[in-house]
Amino acid sequence: MIHMANKVSVDLPAEVFDANTNVSLIHQVVVAQQAAARQGTHKAKTRSEVSGTGTKPFRQKGTGRARQGSMKAPHMIGGGVVHGPVPRSYGQKTPKKMKAAALRGALSDRARNGRVLVVDALVSGTPSTKAAKEALAGLGGANRNWLVVIDRSDDAAALSTRNLPTVHTLYADQLNTYDVIVSDDVVFTQAGYDAFLAHTDGAGKRINTEEESK
Repeated sequence: MIHMANKVSVDLPAEVFDANTNVSLIHQVVVAQQAAARQGTHKAKTRSEVSGTGTKPFRQKGTGRARQGSMKAPHMIGGGVVHGPVPRSYGQKTPKKMKAAALRGALSDRARNGRVLVVDALVSGTPSTKAAKEALAGLGGANRNWLVVIDRSDDAAALSTRNLPTVHTLYADQLNTYDVIVSDDVVFTQAGYDAFLAHTDGAGKRINTEEESK
C-alpha cells in the first residue's frame, strides 16, 4: 500500500522562519563547514624523507657541470619537495550563535518562497522507496532536490529515501545551513518538525541562561 504524504498546516515561528537573511554570514558559515569536511591528509616528502643516497653524484671539479652535493636535493629528479603540503586541519572556529543565525536565515529564505513544507509522514508502515518517491512527486513535481528532515525514530523514512539520488535526509538535530541552501525544497515530517523546534528552543534557553549568568 502506497502512502501519499499529506501537507500539514502549521504556523511557522517568525523567529526561525522569518528572520533576516544575511548572505555574508551564510557564506562564512558554509565555507567553514566545507573546510571542516576536508581530510587534510596530504603529504609531500622533504629531502630528509625521500629514498636515495646521500653521497655526491659526481666529483666536485673537472666535469664542467655545476657542483652537486646530493641526489635528494629538491631540484634533482626524485628529490624532496620544498615547502610541500603536510597533514593539517582546515577547521575554522565558528561561534554557535553565528551557525544558528545562518541556519535561521537560510530557512527563512526558503520559507518566504514557499519552499518549506510539513507533512504528516513521508511513508507509513514498511519502508518503501517507491512510496517515498511518489509522495515527494505529489508535493512538488520532478527534477527537484529535496531535503527531508525527520525524527530520530523514523526508520521507515530514513530507509525509504536513502537510495533516491535527489533526496538528502537528515535528522532534526543534524539540520545545517549548507544542506538547506543546496536543496530546492525543505520537507519536514511532523515529528521531525516538532523535534527541530524543541531542539531550537532548547538551544535558545541554554544561550539565555548563559547570558544571564554573565
